[in-house]
Amino acid sequence: MGEERKVSVTILPLIAIIFYEVSGGPFGVEDSVRGGGGPLLSLLGFFFFPLIWSIPEALVTAELATTFPQNAGYVIWISSAFGPFWGFQEGFWKWFSGVMDNALYPVLFLDYLALSFPIFLRTSARIPSLFLITLSLTFLNYRGLHIVGLSALFLAVFSLSPFLIMALLSIPHIRPSRWLLVDFRNVNWRRYFNTMFWNLNYWDKASTLAGEVENPSKTFPKALAGGLVLVVSSYLIPLLAATGALNSSPSEWADGYFAQVGMLIGGSWLKLWIQAAAAMSNLGLFEAEMSSDAFQLQGMSKIGMLPAVFASRSKYGTPTVSILFSATGVIFLSWLSFQQIIEFLNFLYAIGMLLEFAAFITLRVKKPNLCRPYRVPLGTFWATTLCVPPAFLLILVMCLASLRTFFVSGAVILLGFILYPILAQAKSKNWILFEVEPPSIDSPGWQQCHSDVSELTDTNRENKVVELCVEEELSLLQSDSKPS
Repeated sequence: MGEERKVSVTILPLIAIIFYEVSGGPFGVEDSVRGGGGPLLSLLGFFFFPLIWSIPEALVTAELATTFPQNAGYVIWISSAFGPFWGFQEGFWKWFSGVMDNALYPVLFLDYLALSFPIFLRTSARIPSLFLITLSLTFLNYRGLHIVGLSALFLAVFSLSPFLIMALLSIPHIRPSRWLLVDFRNVNWRRYFNTMFWNLNYWDKASTLAGEVENPSKTFPKALAGGLVLVVSSYLIPLLAATGALNSSPSEWADGYFAQVGMLIGGSWLKLWIQAAAAMSNLGLFEAEMSSDAFQLQGMSKIGMLPAVFASRSKYGTPTVSILFSATGVIFLSWLSFQQIIEFLNFLYAIGMLLEFAAFITLRVKKPNLCRPYRVPLGTFWATTLCVPPAFLLILVMCLASLRTFFVSGAVILLGFILYPILAQAKSKNWILFEVEPPSIDSPGWQQCHSDVSELTDTNRENKVVELCVEEELSLLQSDSKPS
């Protein structure tokens, strides 16, 4: 391992990373029109789902990520509320669903290339290409999170530009009555809800990068707000343009149909640009997801939940072993189909999010004086009410899952239950090296966190507040480090 060199992530790269954690553009929303039996349910979904799902999740993430500005993210939230056992389970479920999600993007990248280069449909070319793409993107992650953030920023501009042009070109052809079309006889509710959920979740993933963010107490809430506006706009504007300008049948809205929309509205040049944007967007999605998954493992290692090797960093400040471990998972899961992966990861993600909402409420009740640099501007009762609609949505998505999804998810959950006592035993017997690095009172992140809360001017008073708040977090991490 080389000498560690850490570069903090600033607000614009963080917005781009959040954008790719959640969205990456309108690619993949086609199934919402097809599953919804027409444009109406799709448009209503991308308008109302952010209100009942994305905004509550983003607000909860902003409060808890600034309260616990470390790379373990939601693992620490759950551990603080319910203990290290459930914190580990949360980390395992979210990491597994993240790796499963990331297995989609090299496959989708090749699918878009295959539209112009059919050779990538052949197994002899496809398998080596998938391996090389995964290897190349993994190396980019290794080179540094700031590079990932800047790459995501460039890719976001490139990927969204053709849709802005498409929207402008479509204005003379838009007929608002087309937005109201729906055929309830052909609505596939499982496909519709899974597509909506997949395209609007993962707001909490950026919390696993909180320890890498510059001035997290101010940067995180602003970045989440910016990401929310960008994500919703990237869905609604292209959908309004495409469904209002064209009289397409819902059955035509298969994956990649936006390229055909570009052809019909702007011509072959716009079609090719959208195809290229779709392919490149998948690279941004991969990079953002890989970063969050790897830094989550690094954060879990720092608080003693995983062996110390996962915390080791390269000279670029990146967690080398954690990146390689996540990349290996991507390679092994890339054989699953698109719809299988979405349903599996949605189920695991839903369980984890239910636990996060429960932790948010529990911490409000049990630890009302916990230092919260950003606090959702609601009392405990209304904060609880905020979590009710998304909780019902999570339960609905789980209830719509197939029997195979219940079986696979149950196997993953069982594996997590087995892994925890094994790792605890290995830790207590010193079979494997573990480490615990509690947050330092002198660290810039903690000082900024607590000075932002009260804007104290008296140095002694400020130091005392910081000391008391950090003491509570130290007790959490110490309890995490004790074997069961």
